[in-house]
Amino acid sequence: MDRRQSLKVLTLGSIAAGTVLTGCELKKDEEKGAHGAHDHKAVEGDQQRPAHEVERDARLMKEKFFTDHEMATITVLANLIIPADDRSGNAEEAGVPAFIEFTVKDQPHHQTPVRGGLRWLDIECLNRYGKSFKDCAQNEQTAMLDEIAWPETAKPEMQRGVGFFNRFRGLVASGFWSSKIGIEDIGYQGNTAYVWDGAPKDVLDELGVAYDPNIRYVTAEDRQTPMQFDKA
Repeated sequence: MDRRQSLKVLTLGSIAAGTVLTGCELKKDEEKGAHGAHDHKAVEGDQQRPAHEVERDARLMKEKFFTDHEMATITVLANLIIPADDRSGNAEEAGVPAFIEFTVKDQPHHQTPVRGGLRWLDIECLNRYGKSFKDCAQNEQTAMLDEIAWPETAKPEMQRGVGFFNRFRGLVASGFWSSKIGIEDIGYQGNTAYVWDGAPKDVLDELGVAYDPNIRYVTAEDRQTPMQFDKA
């Protein structure tokens, strides 16, 4: 299983288990914000959400938290975590950098860990390669990430980077697989009606029960037959 597939499984597993993904948390009272979609434009007259949430999203969209350098680093790092493949585009094409920018404004507890982690990454790369992370060659970038991507084998001095990368990877996965590109990558087609043909006859016989003969039940053979009503 490759890195992209592993991330997908972990993300979907979190959803199935009821785990709240980073991009889907809700705060209480006036701090509640709607997010998770990547087009966070406030819609005037939106009847589906309280007005204060629409106004709050519009305000957050106008604010800027990350610097241009930080956003460039976020983009490079996100694309290394989820690169393009033969099924879909990369994290950048899915709008993940914008998703992360919005999320840290909507959930301020991410701000210091993410900004500090980006700074830590730059300092490590400057010490090793004389360049910031985004300006390093890809083999240098991946060598750096290999030291913090696996918590079980990471060196003690890399633990700060491990904590940052775990958080950032979760943000990227949440952003990608809640985007249009990510949903298409999963192949999710929405809720599908379950076909129920009733209890098997042998089970009914064993229980000594039967369907009411005065009621017409749709059988598997009748499923494609147009419905007809008795005349009054």
